[in-house]
Amino acid sequence: MNGKVFGGLQRLGKALMGAVAVMPVAAILMGIGYWIDPDGWGANNIAAAVLIKAGGAVLDNLGYLFAIAVAFGLARQSNGAAALSGWLGYKTVMLLIGESSVAGYKGVDLGTLEGTAKLDWVSQGWGAINDKNALIGILIGLLAAWTYNRFSTTKLPDFLAFFSGRRLVPILTSLFAIVFSGVMFIVWPLLYHVLFSFGQWIVALGPIGAGIYGVVNRLLIPTGLHHALNQIFWFPVAGINDIGNFLAGSKTIEAAAAATDATSCAALGAAHWTGSACEVVGYVGMYQGGFFPIMMFGLPGAALAMYLTAQDSKKKVTGALMFAGALASFFTGVTEPLEFAFMFVAPALYAVHAVLTGISVALAAAFHWTAGFGFSAGLVDMVLSSQNPVASKWYMLLLMGVVYFFIYFFVFYFLIKKFGMKTPGREDDSVDAEEALTVNASDAEKAQAIIAGLGGAANISVLDYCATRLRVTVKDDSAVRESAIKAVGVAGIIRPTGKNVQVVIGPQVQFIYDAAAAELGNANVALNGEQAA
Repeated sequence: MNGKVFGGLQRLGKALMGAVAVMPVAAILMGIGYWIDPDGWGANNIAAAVLIKAGGAVLDNLGYLFAIAVAFGLARQSNGAAALSGWLGYKTVMLLIGESSVAGYKGVDLGTLEGTAKLDWVSQGWGAINDKNALIGILIGLLAAWTYNRFSTTKLPDFLAFFSGRRLVPILTSLFAIVFSGVMFIVWPLLYHVLFSFGQWIVALGPIGAGIYGVVNRLLIPTGLHHALNQIFWFPVAGINDIGNFLAGSKTIEAAAAATDATSCAALGAAHWTGSACEVVGYVGMYQGGFFPIMMFGLPGAALAMYLTAQDSKKKVTGALMFAGALASFFTGVTEPLEFAFMFVAPALYAVHAVLTGISVALAAAFHWTAGFGFSAGLVDMVLSSQNPVASKWYMLLLMGVVYFFIYFFVFYFLIKKFGMKTPGREDDSVDAEEALTVNASDAEKAQAIIAGLGGAANISVLDYCATRLRVTVKDDSAVRESAIKAVGVAGIIRPTGKNVQVVIGPQVQFIYDAAAAELGNANVALNGEQAA
Protein backbone atom coordinates (compact mmCIF):
# COMPACT_ATOMS: atom_id res chain seq x y z
CA MET A 1 0.00 0.00 0.00
CA ASN A 2 1.24 3.50 -0.83
CA GLY A 3 2.84 5.10 2.23
CA LYS A 4 0.84 8.30 1.87
CA VAL A 5 -2.44 6.37 1.66
CA PHE A 6 -1.51 4.24 4.66
CA GLY A 7 -0.58 7.34 6.62
CA GLY A 8 -3.99 8.80 5.82
CA LEU A 9 -5.72 5.63 7.03
CA GLN A 10 -3.68 5.79 10.22
CA ARG A 11 -4.84 9.33 10.91
CA LEU A 12 -8.45 8.36 10.17
CA GLY A 13 -8.16 5.50 12.65
CA LYS A 14 -6.90 7.91 15.28
CA ALA A 15 -9.71 10.38 14.54
CA LEU A 16 -12.32 7.63 14.86
CA MET A 17 -10.96 6.83 18.31
CA GLY A 18 -11.86 10.37 19.33
CA ALA A 19 -15.53 9.38 19.08
CA VAL A 20 -15.11 5.81 20.31
CA ALA A 21 -13.30 7.08 23.41
CA VAL A 22 -16.52 8.79 24.51
CA MET A 23 -18.41 5.49 24.57
CA PRO A 24 -17.13 4.43 28.01
CA VAL A 25 -18.90 7.46 29.47
CA ALA A 26 -22.22 6.12 28.21
CA ALA A 27 -21.40 2.63 29.45
CA ILE A 28 -20.50 3.85 32.94
CA LEU A 29 -23.50 6.16 33.31
CA MET A 30 -26.01 3.65 32.00
CA GLY A 31 -24.38 0.72 33.79
CA ILE A 32 -24.63 2.48 37.16
CA GLY A 33 -28.19 3.55 36.33
CA TYR A 34 -29.26 -0.03 35.63
CA TRP A 35 -27.44 -1.14 38.77
CA ILE A 36 -29.44 1.32 40.89
CA ASP A 37 -32.77 0.41 39.31
CA PRO A 38 -32.48 -3.05 37.66
CA ASP A 39 -36.26 -3.51 37.45
CA GLY A 40 -37.64 -0.11 36.51
CA TRP A 41 -34.65 1.10 34.45
CA GLY A 42 -35.11 4.59 35.83
CA ALA A 43 -38.85 4.50 36.41
CA ASN A 44 -38.41 3.82 40.13
CA ASN A 45 -35.42 6.04 40.87
CA ILE A 46 -34.67 9.59 39.78
CA ALA A 47 -30.90 9.15 40.02
CA ALA A 48 -31.05 6.05 37.82
CA ALA A 49 -33.23 7.89 35.29
CA VAL A 50 -30.77 10.79 35.15
CA LEU A 51 -27.78 8.49 34.62
CA ILE A 52 -29.50 6.37 31.97
CA LYS A 53 -30.70 9.43 30.05
CA ALA A 54 -27.28 11.07 30.33
CA GLY A 55 -25.71 7.94 28.82
CA GLY A 56 -28.30 8.10 26.07
CA ALA A 57 -27.00 11.56 25.18
CA VAL A 58 -23.94 9.80 23.78
CA LEU A 59 -25.63 6.84 22.10
CA ASP A 60 -28.43 8.89 20.59
CA ASN A 61 -26.00 11.30 18.92
CA LEU A 62 -23.29 9.03 17.53
CA GLY A 63 -23.49 10.61 14.09
CA TYR A 64 -22.66 14.05 15.45
CA LEU A 65 -19.88 12.60 17.61
CA PHE A 66 -18.20 10.94 14.65
CA ALA A 67 -18.63 13.99 12.41
CA ILE A 68 -17.07 16.28 15.01
CA ALA A 69 -14.31 13.86 16.04
CA VAL A 70 -13.21 13.05 12.48
CA ALA A 71 -13.32 16.69 11.38
CA PHE A 72 -11.39 17.81 14.45
CA GLY A 73 -8.89 14.95 14.30
CA LEU A 74 -8.02 15.31 10.62
CA ALA A 75 -7.95 19.09 10.36
CA ARG A 76 -4.63 20.91 10.54
CA GLN A 77 -4.00 22.28 14.03
CA SER A 78 -7.11 20.29 15.11
CA ASN A 79 -8.97 23.60 14.99
CA GLY A 80 -12.38 24.17 16.53
CA ALA A 81 -13.68 25.62 13.24
CA ALA A 82 -13.38 22.15 11.72
CA ALA A 83 -15.33 20.62 14.60
CA LEU A 84 -18.07 23.24 14.21
CA SER A 85 -18.15 22.51 10.49
CA GLY A 86 -18.55 18.80 11.18
CA TRP A 87 -21.57 19.49 13.38
CA LEU A 88 -23.11 21.92 10.89
CA GLY A 89 -22.53 19.60 7.93
CA TYR A 90 -24.13 16.67 9.71
CA LYS A 91 -27.12 18.73 10.81
CA THR A 92 -27.59 19.91 7.23
CA VAL A 93 -27.64 16.35 5.93
CA MET A 94 -30.09 15.20 8.62
CA LEU A 95 -32.52 17.98 7.73
CA LEU A 96 -32.23 17.47 3.98
CA ILE A 97 -32.37 13.70 3.62
CA GLY A 98 -33.73 12.50 6.97
CA GLU A 99 -36.60 10.04 6.71
CA SER A 100 -39.41 12.59 7.13
CA SER A 101 -37.84 14.96 4.58
CA VAL A 102 -37.40 12.26 1.95
CA ALA A 103 -40.93 11.03 2.59
CA GLY A 104 -42.15 14.58 1.92
CA TYR A 105 -40.16 14.78 -1.32
CA LYS A 106 -41.66 11.49 -2.49
CA GLY A 107 -45.19 12.16 -1.25
CA VAL A 108 -45.11 9.20 1.15
CA ASP A 109 -47.29 9.19 4.27
CA LEU A 110 -45.20 7.26 6.80
CA GLY A 111 -48.18 6.84 9.12
CA THR A 112 -50.17 4.82 6.60
CA LEU A 113 -47.42 2.52 5.29
CA GLU A 114 -48.02 -1.18 5.80
CA GLY A 115 -47.32 -4.55 4.23
CA THR A 116 -45.22 -4.60 1.06
CA ALA A 117 -45.10 -0.80 0.84
CA LYS A 118 -43.67 -0.57 4.33
CA LEU A 119 -41.09 -3.27 3.63
CA ASP A 120 -40.04 -1.50 0.42
CA TRP A 121 -39.64 1.79 2.27
CA VAL A 122 -37.60 0.20 5.05
CA SER A 123 -35.32 -1.50 2.51
CA GLN A 124 -34.32 1.94 1.14
CA GLY A 125 -32.74 2.78 4.49
CA TRP A 126 -34.03 6.32 4.97
CA GLY A 127 -34.89 5.49 8.56
CA ALA A 128 -31.17 4.99 9.15
CA ILE A 129 -30.45 8.63 8.27
CA ASN A 130 -30.76 9.81 11.84
CA ASP A 131 -28.68 11.25 14.67
CA LYS A 132 -27.04 7.85 15.27
CA ASN A 133 -25.64 7.27 11.76
CA ALA A 134 -21.91 6.78 12.31
CA LEU A 135 -21.15 6.23 8.62
CA ILE A 136 -22.69 9.53 7.52
CA GLY A 137 -20.90 11.14 10.46
CA ILE A 138 -17.54 9.81 9.28
CA LEU A 139 -18.13 10.97 5.71
CA ILE A 140 -19.20 14.44 6.81
CA GLY A 141 -16.21 14.59 9.15
CA LEU A 142 -13.92 13.84 6.21
CA LEU A 143 -15.67 16.52 4.15
CA ALA A 144 -15.37 19.12 6.92
CA ALA A 145 -11.68 18.31 7.53
CA TRP A 146 -10.90 18.57 3.81
CA THR A 147 -12.75 21.89 3.63
CA TYR A 148 -10.76 23.24 6.57
CA ASN A 149 -7.41 22.07 5.24
CA ARG A 150 -8.17 23.45 1.77
CA PHE A 151 -9.90 26.76 2.53
CA SER A 152 -8.94 27.89 6.06
CA THR A 153 -6.27 30.22 4.67
CA THR A 154 -8.37 31.56 1.77
CA LYS A 155 -8.58 35.35 1.50
CA LEU A 156 -11.72 36.97 0.13
CA PRO A 157 -12.09 40.48 -1.35
CA ASP A 158 -12.13 43.31 1.18
CA PHE A 159 -15.92 43.68 1.23
CA LEU A 160 -16.15 39.99 2.25
CA ALA A 161 -12.95 39.88 4.30
CA PHE A 162 -14.82 39.19 7.54
CA PHE A 163 -15.74 35.76 6.16
CA SER A 164 -12.20 34.88 5.10
CA GLY A 165 -10.00 32.14 6.51
CA ARG A 166 -11.41 29.94 9.23
CA ARG A 167 -14.80 31.71 9.21
CA LEU A 168 -15.23 30.58 5.63
CA VAL A 169 -14.96 26.89 6.53
CA PRO A 170 -18.40 26.34 8.17
CA ILE A 171 -20.06 28.31 5.37
CA LEU A 172 -18.47 26.21 2.64
CA THR A 173 -19.07 23.00 4.59
CA SER A 174 -22.79 23.71 4.75
CA LEU A 175 -22.83 24.33 0.98
CA PHE A 176 -20.85 21.17 0.30
CA ALA A 177 -23.20 19.29 2.63
CA ILE A 178 -26.09 20.30 0.37
CA VAL A 179 -24.26 18.79 -2.61
CA PHE A 180 -23.38 15.74 -0.51
CA SER A 181 -27.05 15.32 0.41
CA GLY A 182 -28.04 15.42 -3.25
CA VAL A 183 -25.52 12.70 -4.07
CA MET A 184 -26.58 10.58 -1.11
CA PHE A 185 -30.23 10.93 -2.11
CA ILE A 186 -29.30 8.81 -5.12
CA VAL A 187 -26.52 6.68 -3.67
CA TRP A 188 -27.78 5.94 -0.15
CA PRO A 189 -30.45 3.32 -1.02
CA LEU A 190 -27.85 1.37 -3.02
CA LEU A 191 -25.13 1.70 -0.38
CA TYR A 192 -27.52 0.84 2.41
CA HIS A 193 -28.69 -2.24 0.56
CA VAL A 194 -25.12 -3.52 0.21
CA LEU A 195 -24.21 -2.87 3.85
CA PHE A 196 -27.54 -4.11 5.14
CA SER A 197 -27.34 -7.28 3.04
CA PHE A 198 -23.83 -8.06 4.26
CA GLY A 199 -24.77 -7.43 7.87
CA GLN A 200 -27.95 -9.47 7.58
CA TRP A 201 -26.05 -12.30 5.86
CA ILE A 202 -23.78 -12.50 8.89
CA VAL A 203 -26.76 -12.21 11.25
CA ALA A 204 -28.56 -14.98 9.35
CA LEU A 205 -25.59 -17.27 9.96
CA GLY A 206 -26.22 -16.90 13.68
CA PRO A 207 -23.38 -18.06 15.93
CA ILE A 208 -21.30 -19.10 12.92
CA GLY A 209 -21.54 -15.58 11.53
CA ALA A 210 -20.58 -14.15 14.90
CA GLY A 211 -17.56 -16.47 14.92
CA ILE A 212 -16.53 -15.36 11.43
CA TYR A 213 -16.74 -11.77 12.60
CA GLY A 214 -14.56 -12.57 15.62
CA VAL A 215 -11.82 -14.14 13.48
CA VAL A 216 -11.76 -11.31 10.93
CA ASN A 217 -11.82 -8.71 13.70
CA ARG A 218 -8.57 -10.07 15.14
CA LEU A 219 -6.92 -10.57 11.75
CA LEU A 220 -7.49 -6.90 10.88
CA ILE A 221 -5.90 -5.62 14.11
CA PRO A 222 -2.41 -5.23 12.54
CA THR A 223 -3.78 -2.90 9.85
CA GLY A 224 -6.05 -0.90 12.12
CA LEU A 225 -8.90 -1.58 9.66
CA HIS A 226 -10.84 -3.53 12.28
CA HIS A 227 -12.38 -0.15 13.15
CA ALA A 228 -14.12 -0.15 9.77
CA LEU A 229 -15.41 -3.71 10.28
CA ASN A 230 -16.64 -2.87 13.77
CA GLN A 231 -18.74 -0.01 12.39
CA ILE A 232 -20.96 -2.54 10.61
CA PHE A 233 -21.65 -4.71 13.65
CA TRP A 234 -21.32 -2.40 16.64
CA PHE A 235 -22.91 0.80 15.33
CA PRO A 236 -26.07 1.59 13.33
CA VAL A 237 -24.38 1.56 9.93
CA ALA A 238 -26.15 -1.54 8.63
CA GLY A 239 -28.97 -1.82 11.11
CA ILE A 240 -27.19 -4.09 13.63
CA ASN A 241 -25.98 -1.53 16.20
CA ASP A 242 -24.99 -4.21 18.72
CA ILE A 243 -23.35 -1.83 21.19
CA GLY A 244 -26.07 0.79 20.97
CA ASN A 245 -28.91 -1.70 21.32
CA PHE A 246 -27.20 -3.40 24.25
CA LEU A 247 -26.41 -0.24 26.17
CA ALA A 248 -29.92 1.07 25.50
CA GLY A 249 -31.12 -1.80 27.71
CA SER A 250 -34.71 -1.01 28.66
CA LYS A 251 -35.39 0.88 25.44
CA THR A 252 -34.34 -2.16 23.41
CA ILE A 253 -36.59 -4.44 25.45
CA GLU A 254 -39.50 -2.03 25.05
CA ALA A 255 -38.90 -1.80 21.30
CA ALA A 256 -38.83 -5.61 21.09
CA ALA A 257 -42.11 -5.84 22.97
CA ALA A 258 -43.66 -3.36 20.53
CA ALA A 259 -42.40 -5.23 17.43
CA THR A 260 -45.27 -6.80 15.50
CA ASP A 261 -43.46 -8.60 12.69
CA ALA A 262 -40.07 -9.80 11.46
CA THR A 263 -39.34 -6.45 9.82
CA SER A 264 -39.81 -4.36 12.96
CA CYS A 265 -37.86 -6.97 14.94
CA ALA A 266 -34.99 -6.88 12.42
CA ALA A 267 -34.65 -3.16 13.14
CA LEU A 268 -33.12 -4.22 16.46
CA GLY A 269 -30.14 -5.87 14.76
CA ALA A 270 -29.32 -9.24 16.26
CA ALA A 271 -32.83 -9.67 17.65
CA HIS A 272 -34.63 -12.95 16.93
CA TRP A 273 -38.20 -13.14 15.61
CA THR A 274 -39.89 -16.33 16.86
CA GLY A 275 -42.96 -15.94 14.70
CA SER A 276 -44.98 -14.31 17.43
CA ALA A 277 -42.49 -12.30 19.48
CA CYS A 278 -39.20 -10.44 19.14
CA GLU A 279 -36.45 -11.70 21.46
CA VAL A 280 -33.47 -9.51 22.32
CA VAL A 281 -32.21 -10.95 25.61
CA GLY A 282 -29.53 -13.48 24.70
CA TYR A 283 -29.26 -12.16 21.13
CA VAL A 284 -28.36 -8.49 21.32
CA GLY A 285 -24.73 -8.42 22.42
CA MET A 286 -23.75 -11.54 20.47
CA TYR A 287 -21.02 -9.59 18.65
CA GLN A 288 -19.48 -8.52 21.96
CA GLY A 289 -19.97 -11.24 24.59
CA GLY A 290 -17.43 -13.72 23.24
CA PHE A 291 -14.60 -11.20 23.49
CA PHE A 292 -14.71 -11.15 27.30
CA PRO A 293 -13.23 -14.66 27.78
CA ILE A 294 -10.41 -13.75 25.38
CA MET A 295 -9.45 -10.38 26.77
CA MET A 296 -10.00 -11.06 30.45
CA PHE A 297 -8.58 -14.59 30.56
CA GLY A 298 -7.23 -15.97 27.28
CA LEU A 299 -4.58 -13.39 26.57
CA PRO A 300 -3.37 -13.27 30.20
CA GLY A 301 -2.93 -17.06 29.87
CA ALA A 302 -0.84 -16.47 26.76
CA ALA A 303 1.18 -13.87 28.65
CA LEU A 304 1.98 -16.41 31.38
CA ALA A 305 3.11 -18.92 28.74
CA MET A 306 5.38 -16.35 27.10
CA TYR A 307 6.88 -15.45 30.45
CA LEU A 308 7.59 -19.05 31.44
CA THR A 309 9.18 -19.83 28.06
CA ALA A 310 11.45 -16.75 28.11
CA GLN A 311 15.19 -17.18 28.59
CA ASP A 312 16.25 -17.02 32.24
CA SER A 313 18.35 -13.91 31.60
CA LYS A 314 15.35 -12.10 30.16
CA LYS A 315 12.63 -13.35 32.50
CA LYS A 316 12.60 -10.24 34.70
CA VAL A 317 12.03 -7.79 31.85
CA THR A 318 9.69 -10.15 30.02
CA GLY A 319 7.70 -10.76 33.19
CA ALA A 320 7.22 -7.04 33.78
CA LEU A 321 6.03 -6.51 30.22
CA MET A 322 3.71 -9.51 30.28
CA PHE A 323 2.25 -8.59 33.66
CA ALA A 324 1.52 -5.02 32.55
CA GLY A 325 -0.06 -6.25 29.30
CA ALA A 326 -2.13 -8.92 31.07
CA LEU A 327 -3.37 -6.40 33.63
CA ALA A 328 -4.43 -3.96 30.91
CA SER A 329 -6.16 -6.74 28.99
CA PHE A 330 -8.00 -8.09 32.05
CA PHE A 331 -9.20 -4.81 33.52
CA THR A 332 -9.75 -2.61 30.46
CA GLY A 333 -9.79 -4.95 27.46
CA VAL A 334 -6.82 -3.17 25.84
CA THR A 335 -5.07 -6.07 24.14
CA GLU A 336 -2.55 -4.49 21.78
CA PRO A 337 0.42 -4.58 24.19
CA LEU A 338 0.06 -8.37 24.36
CA GLU A 339 -1.05 -9.06 20.79
CA PHE A 340 1.77 -7.08 19.23
CA ALA A 341 4.24 -8.88 21.44
CA PHE A 342 3.80 -12.03 19.33
CA MET A 343 1.87 -10.90 16.26
CA PHE A 344 4.87 -10.51 13.97
CA VAL A 345 7.52 -12.62 15.66
CA ALA A 346 5.17 -15.63 15.80
CA PRO A 347 2.39 -15.13 13.23
CA ALA A 348 1.25 -18.75 13.58
CA LEU A 349 0.43 -17.99 17.21
CA TYR A 350 -1.56 -14.96 16.15
CA ALA A 351 -3.52 -17.06 13.66
CA VAL A 352 -4.34 -19.48 16.47
CA HIS A 353 -5.39 -16.53 18.62
CA ALA A 354 -7.73 -15.28 15.88
CA VAL A 355 -9.35 -18.72 15.50
CA LEU A 356 -9.75 -19.12 19.26
CA THR A 357 -11.39 -15.70 19.38
CA GLY A 358 -13.84 -16.71 16.66
CA ILE A 359 -14.70 -19.90 18.53
CA SER A 360 -15.29 -17.96 21.73
CA VAL A 361 -17.59 -15.45 20.02
CA ALA A 362 -19.47 -18.28 18.28
CA LEU A 363 -19.88 -20.32 21.49
CA ALA A 364 -21.11 -17.33 23.48
CA ALA A 365 -23.62 -16.54 20.74
CA ALA A 366 -24.75 -20.18 20.46
CA PHE A 367 -25.43 -20.45 24.20
CA HIS A 368 -26.91 -16.92 24.37
CA TRP A 369 -24.34 -15.72 26.90
CA THR A 370 -24.20 -11.99 26.29
CA ALA A 371 -22.55 -8.97 27.83
CA GLY A 372 -21.66 -5.68 26.24
CA PHE A 373 -19.17 -2.88 26.48
CA GLY A 374 -18.76 0.82 25.91
CA PHE A 375 -15.00 0.59 25.52
CA SER A 376 -13.71 -2.97 25.39
CA ALA A 377 -14.27 -6.41 26.89
CA GLY A 378 -12.50 -5.99 30.22
CA LEU A 379 -13.54 -6.37 33.84
CA VAL A 380 -14.79 -2.79 34.11
CA ASP A 381 -17.30 -3.23 31.29
CA MET A 382 -18.26 -6.71 32.52
CA VAL A 383 -19.19 -5.33 35.94
CA LEU A 384 -21.16 -2.47 34.41
CA SER A 385 -23.01 -4.62 31.88
CA SER A 386 -23.91 -7.32 34.41
CA GLN A 387 -26.87 -5.21 35.59
CA ASN A 388 -28.03 -4.36 32.09
CA PRO A 389 -31.47 -5.94 31.49
CA VAL A 390 -30.37 -7.16 28.05
CA ALA A 391 -27.41 -9.12 29.47
CA SER A 392 -27.95 -12.89 29.49
CA LYS A 393 -26.08 -15.35 31.73
CA TRP A 394 -23.06 -13.04 31.68
CA TYR A 395 -21.47 -15.04 34.50
CA MET A 396 -21.05 -17.98 32.11
CA LEU A 397 -18.60 -15.85 30.15
CA LEU A 398 -16.44 -15.75 33.27
CA LEU A 399 -16.56 -19.54 33.61
CA MET A 400 -15.72 -19.92 29.93
CA GLY A 401 -12.93 -17.42 30.48
CA VAL A 402 -11.31 -19.62 33.13
CA VAL A 403 -11.33 -22.50 30.64
CA TYR A 404 -9.88 -20.22 27.98
CA PHE A 405 -7.08 -19.16 30.32
CA PHE A 406 -5.81 -22.74 30.46
CA ILE A 407 -6.43 -23.33 26.73
CA TYR A 408 -4.35 -20.28 25.80
CA PHE A 409 -1.67 -21.14 28.33
CA PHE A 410 -1.16 -24.75 27.24
CA VAL A 411 -1.53 -24.05 23.48
CA PHE A 412 0.91 -21.14 23.56
CA TYR A 413 3.37 -22.93 25.84
CA PHE A 414 3.34 -26.04 23.64
CA LEU A 415 3.67 -24.21 20.33
CA ILE A 416 6.40 -21.86 21.57
CA LYS A 417 8.45 -24.76 22.89
CA LYS A 418 7.73 -27.16 20.02
CA PHE A 419 8.57 -24.78 17.21
CA GLY A 420 11.07 -22.50 18.97
CA MET A 421 9.01 -19.37 18.36
CA LYS A 422 10.79 -16.10 19.11
CA THR A 423 8.28 -14.62 21.48
CA PRO A 424 9.38 -11.90 23.96
CA GLY A 425 12.39 -13.06 25.96
CA ARG A 426 13.39 -15.64 23.34
CA GLU A 427 14.82 -13.32 20.69
CA ASP A 428 18.14 -14.12 19.04
CA ASP A 429 19.12 -10.49 18.58
CA SER A 430 20.90 -8.94 21.49
CA VAL A 431 20.70 -5.35 22.59
CA ASP A 432 23.86 -3.33 23.01
CA ALA A 433 24.62 -2.52 26.63
CA GLU A 434 24.51 1.21 25.98
CA GLU A 435 21.03 0.84 24.45
CA ALA A 436 19.50 -1.20 27.25
CA LEU A 437 16.95 0.48 29.50
CA THR A 438 14.93 -0.95 32.34
CA VAL A 439 11.18 -1.02 32.15
CA ASN A 440 11.23 1.43 35.06
CA ALA A 441 12.92 4.13 32.99
CA SER A 442 11.17 7.51 32.93
CA ASP A 443 8.99 8.60 30.03
CA ALA A 444 11.66 11.10 28.99
CA GLU A 445 14.34 8.38 28.94
CA LYS A 446 12.13 6.08 26.92
CA ALA A 447 11.28 8.86 24.49
CA GLN A 448 14.96 9.69 24.02
CA ALA A 449 15.79 6.04 23.32
CA ILE A 450 12.92 5.71 20.85
CA ILE A 451 13.95 8.87 18.99
CA ALA A 452 17.52 7.58 18.82
CA GLY A 453 16.27 4.23 17.53
CA LEU A 454 14.29 6.00 14.84
CA GLY A 455 17.49 7.54 13.53
CA GLY A 456 17.43 10.72 15.58
CA ALA A 457 15.31 13.85 15.36
CA ALA A 458 16.73 14.69 11.93
CA ASN A 459 15.31 11.45 10.53
CA ILE A 460 11.75 12.00 11.79
CA SER A 461 9.32 13.91 9.59
CA VAL A 462 6.00 13.10 11.32
CA LEU A 463 5.30 12.04 14.91
CA ASP A 464 1.75 11.15 15.92
CA TYR A 465 -0.03 8.72 18.23
CA CYS A 466 -3.31 6.85 18.58
CA ALA A 467 -4.84 4.81 21.40
CA THR A 468 -1.82 2.57 21.95
CA ARG A 469 0.86 3.37 19.33
CA LEU A 470 3.31 6.03 18.30
CA ARG A 471 2.88 6.54 14.56
CA VAL A 472 6.03 7.84 12.91
CA THR A 473 7.08 8.75 9.38
CA VAL A 474 10.85 8.65 8.88
CA LYS A 475 12.96 10.06 6.06
CA ASP A 476 15.41 7.16 5.79
CA ASP A 477 13.98 3.80 6.87
CA SER A 478 17.43 2.19 6.82
CA ALA A 479 18.47 4.41 9.74
CA VAL A 480 15.85 2.85 12.05
CA ARG A 481 17.37 0.52 14.66
CA GLU A 482 14.63 -1.70 15.97
CA SER A 483 16.87 -3.21 18.64
CA ALA A 484 17.32 0.21 20.26
CA ILE A 485 13.57 0.79 20.28
CA LYS A 486 12.82 -2.67 21.65
CA ALA A 487 15.31 -2.05 24.45
CA VAL A 488 12.81 0.42 25.92
CA GLY A 489 10.43 -2.47 26.53
CA VAL A 490 7.83 -1.55 23.90
CA ALA A 491 5.16 -4.13 23.05
CA GLY A 492 6.13 -4.27 19.39
CA ILE A 493 7.23 -2.48 16.23
CA ILE A 494 5.30 -2.46 12.95
CA ARG A 495 6.71 -1.43 9.59
CA PRO A 496 3.57 -1.22 7.39
CA THR A 497 5.46 0.63 4.65
CA GLY A 498 9.07 1.61 4.18
CA LYS A 499 8.91 4.98 5.88
CA ASN A 500 6.01 4.35 8.26
CA VAL A 501 6.92 2.98 11.67
CA GLN A 502 4.47 2.16 14.45
CA VAL A 503 5.83 1.72 17.97
CA VAL A 504 3.30 -0.14 20.11
CA ILE A 505 3.43 1.36 23.61
CA GLY A 506 0.07 0.60 25.20
CA PRO A 507 -2.45 2.79 27.04
CA GLN A 508 0.34 5.09 28.34
CA VAL A 509 1.30 6.14 24.81
CA GLN A 510 0.21 9.76 25.25
CA PHE A 511 2.85 10.35 27.92
CA ILE A 512 5.61 8.87 25.76
CA TYR A 513 4.40 11.03 22.87
CA ASP A 514 4.38 14.17 25.04
CA ALA A 515 7.93 13.42 26.21
CA ALA A 516 9.08 12.75 22.64
CA ALA A 517 7.44 15.96 21.37
CA ALA A 518 9.18 17.93 24.11
CA GLU A 519 12.49 16.23 23.29
CA LEU A 520 12.19 17.12 19.61
CA GLY A 521 11.78 20.76 20.59
CA ASN A 522 12.29 23.02 17.58
CA ALA A 523 13.15 20.20 15.19
CA ASN A 524 11.38 20.34 11.84
CA VAL A 525 8.95 17.56 12.75
CA ALA A 526 5.21 17.47 12.11
CA LEU A 527 3.64 16.73 15.49
CA ASN A 528 0.22 15.18 16.02
CA GLY A 529 -0.36 14.96 12.30
CA GLU A 530 0.35 18.64 11.60
CA GLN A 531 2.46 19.81 8.71
CA ALA A 532 6.04 20.62 9.59
CA ALA A 533 6.99 24.27 9.31
